Amino acid sequence: MPELPEVETIRRQLAPAVEGQRLESIRVLDQRWSDPAPAEAISDALNGRRIERLWRRGKYLVMSFEDDVHLVMHLRMTGNLLLADEEPKHTRVRMTLSGGAKLLFVDVRRFGTGDVLLGSDALAEYFASRLGVEPLSPDFTAEALREQVRGRKQPVKAFLLNQERVAGVGNIYADEALFRAKIHPLRPVGTLRKPQIEALRDAVVKSLNAGIDAKGASIDDYRHVDGARGTFQDRFLVHLRKGKPCVRCGTPIEKLRAAGRGTYVCPRCQRRPR
Repeated sequence: MPELPEVETIRRQLAPAVEGQRLESIRVLDQRWSDPAPAEAISDALNGRRIERLWRRGKYLVMSFEDDVHLVMHLRMTGNLLLADEEPKHTRVRMTLSGGAKLLFVDVRRFGTGDVLLGSDALAEYFASRLGVEPLSPDFTAEALREQVRGRKQPVKAFLLNQERVAGVGNIYADEALFRAKIHPLRPVGTLRKPQIEALRDAVVKSLNAGIDAKGASIDDYRHVDGARGTFQDRFLVHLRKGKPCVRCGTPIEKLRAAGRGTYVCPRCQRRPR
């Protein structure tokens, strides 16, 4: 699934091409993308409007139009946004911009979604009910993280994957951050000491920024808007490295299950909790 760095990469690549343009037409080819809103309602709300801003919140990509109208898109497991003239087989939505460019929402497994929200209040309420702190914002401090984890018994990886706690971190970047912080993913998050919380906060930020610098990880379906692949998979410290030597101590990396996900750890650098 595209995580924060992948969505941020798409935002940075798309923004120059779409901001200031008018959406001449949007055609929802797969009703599942906009459910429960009918495809015609999406077109009626957006056709002809000027795109003022393209931005990101967590793993969501937001296209904000004139008159305080917003299209909120989530790529889910296999979604991609491509600038292309030829439509791939699994195109779910087609957008035509005033400059002539075509923006396609392509999604093999059809889990991606699009919601139209009218007004800033509706938009704020939408995200308030779904997302926690933005990890690349000034609000993501060690002290704020410490308050969130206080008294919680869930494993630290499950905490990181909960979008209502930290917005945008998924399986890849949780593994990478926990390795950087030398914390075992099954450690109860409420037992972390102050230095560990500080290390975890810094590790999350460093891992996400490393992913953005590499323009995302293309280990499955994720692609740039021109169809190119990201390169962060070539820089993984621990994720998908089962059996390979730890980059710090040389111990073979192990794979286990944490928060229902395949998880990679160094058994020496990340001591398992008793």
